Amino acid sequence: MVRSARDKSATYEDVLAAPENMVAELIGGELFLQPQPAKRHTRVATTLSVELGRLFDRGLGGPGGWWILAEPEIHFGRDVLVPDLAGWRRASTPTFDYDVAYYQERPDWVCEVLSPSTARKDRVLKLDVYYRAEVEWAWIVDPHAETIEIFRWGQEGWIRKASADGREVVHLDPFAEADLDLDAIWPPEPSAAP
Repeated sequence: MVRSARDKSATYEDVLAAPENMVAELIGGELFLQPQPAKRHTRVATTLSVELGRLFDRGLGGPGGWWILAEPEIHFGRDVLVPDLAGWRRASTPTFDYDVAYYQERPDWVCEVLSPSTARKDRVLKLDVYYRAEVEWAWIVDPHAETIEIFRWGQEGWIRKASADGREVVHLDPFAEADLDLDAIWPPEPSAAP
C-alpha cells in the first residue's frame, strides 16, 4: 500500500528520515512511502534487470553501450523518484560519481513494474515527472497482465510506440538490437503439488 503524507511541503529530509523498510519518493512536494513490492513484482523487475543488464550493460550476447541499474534514487529537481529500472547510454553519460547515494543525471530509459497499490502513481504521477524531465523512453510493465507498454517522449506528450504481451521473443525500443524473451520475464505459474 502506498502511503502519502498528503502534505505538499515534504523535502528531501523527509525521504532521508523514512523507515529503512520503506521506499520513499517525493513528487510535487508530497512524500510517498511504500513497502518493498510483492514477489511477482520483484521477480519481473529482477529478471528484466538481469536480461537487459547482460545484453546492454555487460554486452554479453548483446550490443552493450548502457548502464542498467535497479531501483536507483534519481533526483529530478525537487522530485525524487525510484524507478524499478533505469538506463543511461554510456555515450551520453560515460561515468557517475559513485560516492553519492543518488543520481542527478537524467536517464535515457526508465521502467516501472506495476503493483496494484502503485499503478496510479507509476502511470500518472511518475510518468509526468519523467516527461517533464524529457526522459526519452519509458516502459510500463504489468506482471499480472503480462504486458509491456513502450512510450517515447514527444513534444505533445508521451507517444505509445508499441506493446508486447505473451511469452514470445520480442525486440523493444530502445533495446531492439537484441532478443528479449518474455517467457523468461514472467513468473512461471505455480505447479500443482505432487
